Amino acid sequence: MQSDANITMGKIIFYEDRNFQGHFHECSGDCADLHSYFNRCNSIKVESGCFMIYERPNYMGNQYYLKRGEYSDNQRMIGMNDCVRSCRMIPQHQGSYRVRLYERSDMTGQMHELEDDCPNVQDRLNMSDFNSCNVVDGHWLLYDQPNYKGRAYYLRPGEYRRYSDWGGVSPRVGSLRRITDFN
Repeated sequence: MQSDANITMGKIIFYEDRNFQGHFHECSGDCADLHSYFNRCNSIKVESGCFMIYERPNYMGNQYYLKRGEYSDNQRMIGMNDCVRSCRMIPQHQGSYRVRLYERSDMTGQMHELEDDCPNVQDRLNMSDFNSCNVVDGHWLLYDQPNYKGRAYYLRPGEYRRYSDWGGVSPRVGSLRRITDFN
């Protein structure tokens, strides 16, 4: 029987210099601290899968979503500096998508449920501040501005009891989209 390990495997390569030059480090999964592998990162290749990269160790700080492709100049193409300190592979998801957004912390107050992409939360739900959420199915990207702009936050299945649990600096939710593009 053949394993599906290759289906869910990802591969990302971090290069110290622009245009895929200099020392490099390959990674095929989550890494909470990349600092021991390189001091700076100015270009990245995602050969398979999707990843979130973070400016600080332990999946903290600004987050950036990368799908398969070549990023020859991080600053110009992604908008980040040369400081990449952790990365998380986003597993493929087959099936439905569902996220519940709550007005207050600890999943209390008014609740709204989404099952598909939402480019403008304020227009669709008549509110934009959510203090907690529960990702029931699938993997999502939450943005603090409409139309998938601004800071991005990766939401895995599970409960986020306050906006700081997903790394948010405020409860503002501008848009959400499902992570479905793995090729």
